[in-house]
Amino acid sequence: MPTNIESIRPQSWQGIDDIVIVGGGLAGLFCALKLAPRPVTVLAAAPIGHGASSAWAQGGIAAAMSPGDTVEKHLADTLAAGAGIVDEKIARLMISEGPDRIRDLLSYGVPFDRDLEGQLLLSREAAHSERRIVRVKGDQAGKAIMEALIAAVRNTPSIRVMEGYVVEELVVEGRFVSGVIARPDAGKSKTRVAFPARAVVMCSGGIGHLYQVTTNPAEARGAGLGMAAKAGAMIADPEFVQFHPTAIDIGRDPAPLATEALRGDGAILVNAAGHRFMTDLHPDAELAPRDVVARGVFAEVKAGRGAFLDCTKAVGAHFRERFPTVYASCMEAGIDPVTQPIPVVPAVHYHMGGVLVDADGKTTVDGLWAAGEVTSTGVHGANRLASNSLLEAVVFAARIAENIKGMLPESTLYEWPKNAGENDELVTLEDSPQLAELRRRMSAEAGVIRSGEGLKTLIRDIARLERENTRIRFSNMVAAAKLIATAAYRREESRGGHFRSDCPDTVESWRHRTYMTLKDAERTAAEIAG
Repeated sequence: MPTNIESIRPQSWQGIDDIVIVGGGLAGLFCALKLAPRPVTVLAAAPIGHGASSAWAQGGIAAAMSPGDTVEKHLADTLAAGAGIVDEKIARLMISEGPDRIRDLLSYGVPFDRDLEGQLLLSREAAHSERRIVRVKGDQAGKAIMEALIAAVRNTPSIRVMEGYVVEELVVEGRFVSGVIARPDAGKSKTRVAFPARAVVMCSGGIGHLYQVTTNPAEARGAGLGMAAKAGAMIADPEFVQFHPTAIDIGRDPAPLATEALRGDGAILVNAAGHRFMTDLHPDAELAPRDVVARGVFAEVKAGRGAFLDCTKAVGAHFRERFPTVYASCMEAGIDPVTQPIPVVPAVHYHMGGVLVDADGKTTVDGLWAAGEVTSTGVHGANRLASNSLLEAVVFAARIAENIKGMLPESTLYEWPKNAGENDELVTLEDSPQLAELRRRMSAEAGVIRSGEGLKTLIRDIARLERENTRIRFSNMVAAAKLIATAAYRREESRGGHFRSDCPDTVESWRHRTYMTLKDAERTAAEIAG
């Protein structure tokens, strides 16, 4: 009988890393660069640039950089989109530091679009009052930013990138995180490796693949959120999940995205009869906050009328040059967006909730910092403003680097791991029936529209799936799902990305952020289980 691989004592480094960063997306790489020349180890589940939502971001980065724009205007738009629970102080800090972080990215070689005079070319997206989105070739910002950062990282000797290392748990000693345990070979190795560290920075991304329909890469499964919660970290606002209204509905997993910039440039949403339904729902129509547009699209799809993004007049013949990524996805599916409307459906796109951090990216657990989508800084509130996510990632990654430099004296320990022993058992999560069922149930009951009874059923289902599959990677996902479901059940109102059909109104007494631990979520789940 094979030994249980997860009970084996993992092979350890011969020494202590100075800093370990979990995740090779925008937040992780930017933080590593800002920490240079301090020794940093970046552990990435996939080759850097391939497993991160950052690389797929189409819109760009929001920053108040145009002559007519101000920090106050950007802040007002952020507060309005966040539906009453944005942390205004933290949001102001982020927005104020945005232009400097854009200049950092330019110094790393990011080729942001410029006009004929060489000035940054800024575009507008939904719920922004000004043109403040810094883009690359229309819809290729994420890809271009990541390519530039990857090149900079590869040329920085103090940064060691370990690709194909799936981090499975945080090593906790009392209230202090002292390292991580990871599985090599894209998580398929028979052995695990321990990385002791003086500081761990969690930049592991979002929760999209807890759901059946998402625009996120497969690596975004809520693992970082689950690991941090299991280590005792406080979690904030987990019920607030943003659904992108215009994922391209062609049956792909993950679903390709029709960037919001298309609607910013005048594309409209119609149903199969050609009716422009968003004008019935909000004065800003297609440029209403994402939660409003997502529910509008969802309603048309559920009613059987279908939803389509019509770009034929607004973009037309220029589609291929202006939005090459969307164009390629459509053409691969046999849709010509120059002449045909694009079928769309809401898909999980971004998690406003996550690991609670302060202005310096510190979690409530000593030794653990976090940046990017895995966190909840408070800047997004109940509904993220378009293109504020990449801004948040770079601002707080830089602040973490400064905080660590100020707190920890520099270390020069820098060694490679020894080969670990093997056993006969491999780990397979991708084909797990429990994972497939979890994704279905999360979409059905914790999706665009939720209800108290549906969430109670979901919470019971999560408990059953947890009993059926005790693998550590699945348990990380289950922890994240449990936090989302129980917080959504507790919040008996509708606000931003959280909509309850049985509590459709916004309630003033709920105008506050949610704070909970995994133990809190488990107590709620136990009460529901009876």
